[in-house]
Amino acid sequence: MKRVALFPGSFDPFTKGHEDIVLRGLKLFDEIIISIGYNSGKSQRYFPIETMITKIRETFKSYPQIRVETYAELTASYAQKNGAKYLLRGLRNTTDFEYENSIAQVNRHLNNELESVFLITSPQFASISSSIIREVHRYRGDVSDFLPYTI
Repeated sequence: MKRVALFPGSFDPFTKGHEDIVLRGLKLFDEIIISIGYNSGKSQRYFPIETMITKIRETFKSYPQIRVETYAELTASYAQKNGAKYLLRGLRNTTDFEYENSIAQVNRHLNNELESVFLITSPQFASISSSIIREVHRYRGDVSDFLPYTI
């Protein structure tokens, strides 16, 4: 059976840290669906979702086993519809673990076939966060070292 994983997130923006998790995830999964969710907790995106879809697809154009899609529903339901039995997540620190652990427990309750798989962020990417990149970009700082594409 094909091992399909979702890599869900708002990806506002998609960073080199995210890219690293996806590429390392390919050693574990046959297919990874980068799933850009419409987050009800965020009233507005900084980078347009269409831009992120294009940039992420360009980043992984040499990897047919990676898809990029959007969704606006529970992650557990979306995983089930796509035949994904795994959620791929990256952890930078203990704060990420606390947050991700709670989400993993709820997703498992909603879809008992769904396993969350956590990869520890590679050290060179541990300080990168989408919120910091947005702030640097907002004030015209150079974010090129943090993104796997140009913006």
